[in-house]
Amino acid sequence: MDPPGRPPSDDTLVPALPRLSVRDAPQEATPAAVRAWFDEATDAAIPAADGTLAAAQAIAAALARRAKADNTRRAYRAGVRAWCAWCDSHGLPALPARPDDVAAFLAAQRYVAPGSDDTPKATNTLKLRLAAIAYLHYLAGLASPTTTAVVTETYAGLHRVAVEAGSGPRPKLAAKIGLLREILAPIPDDLPGLRDSALLLLGFAGAFRRSELARITVEHLEECEHGIRITVPISKGDRTRQGVQVGIPYGVSMLCPVRALARWRQAAAIETGPVFRRIWVPPRPRNASTDWTPSYTVGWQAIDPRTVARIIQVRGAAAGFDPARLGGHSLKRGALNTAKDLHVHPARLKQLGRHKSYTPLAAYIEEGDLFADHALNGVL
Repeated sequence: MDPPGRPPSDDTLVPALPRLSVRDAPQEATPAAVRAWFDEATDAAIPAADGTLAAAQAIAAALARRAKADNTRRAYRAGVRAWCAWCDSHGLPALPARPDDVAAFLAAQRYVAPGSDDTPKATNTLKLRLAAIAYLHYLAGLASPTTTAVVTETYAGLHRVAVEAGSGPRPKLAAKIGLLREILAPIPDDLPGLRDSALLLLGFAGAFRRSELARITVEHLEECEHGIRITVPISKGDRTRQGVQVGIPYGVSMLCPVRALARWRQAAAIETGPVFRRIWVPPRPRNASTDWTPSYTVGWQAIDPRTVARIIQVRGAAAGFDPARLGGHSLKRGALNTAKDLHVHPARLKQLGRHKSYTPLAAYIEEGDLFADHALNGVL
């Protein structure tokens, strides 16, 4: 892992793969042309095979781009979009980027002029922007300016000042079992409520990431004697894409995730395809009576990971919690910290979180009581 206060290493940002290109990179072109080229390069489809070396190389390049998760590619596109827009506003070249310009871009993104419509970007956002600029240069076959001293020192300074000012990165609030109960209590039993309750309970019981929840389909579910088995085909910790299985046991209270999922599927008549889907709500008629209730329509498309985070925030806000403190990681953090409070062995915590090592697990676990949880409590 990269040390705090430093941007990711070049090896992290740019894997050792063949240089990728849809067409010649538009060096010294307008920022708009650079952005268009980058969008095309990251979204290009896998070409058809014709037996030639050129086709095989093009297919290999397209497959290499698929090594990046959809969320990562979206973040990179947003970062390149911001970078190109800033370069365009100042008449600067976006590709190849000059290190001094990248450093100034970081400062401009963090320190916004009074009265501007822009908002200061968090240091984590700036870290992603640097990764996007590095990936842009990687695709173009150019050396990345993000590893130069002026850029790394500028980012380190931004991070240090942010931490000293108390505005450094803050982990999302852990939705432990007590907090989860409060969030669930006011949720009604209409279609959106049944979906959101099932999503919250399943996300907690399985310590799922938001992307994993969004991808669950009926075909991934298997009913068992003690609950349901869920096959997760794509997971952040499953780098080899072999798929992992997550067991969700029957609960002993009204918060049983297995039964909540069954209620949602029955109400929405979901037999195949995505489990958690979009719900369309018609607008309220102007002459509607006071007892008017909407007629919900369940779509066929799965919700996206951002919708999972919004559901957690909206339902949390309805229960009186600050939505800015909640997010997609709240359920996973809540599950792991609830288990930690029950003194579950760290090996089982790692298994619940599906982490390959204890290092990433530590980022999810809160400190707890400094005295009751002291490793040498009662020894002396």
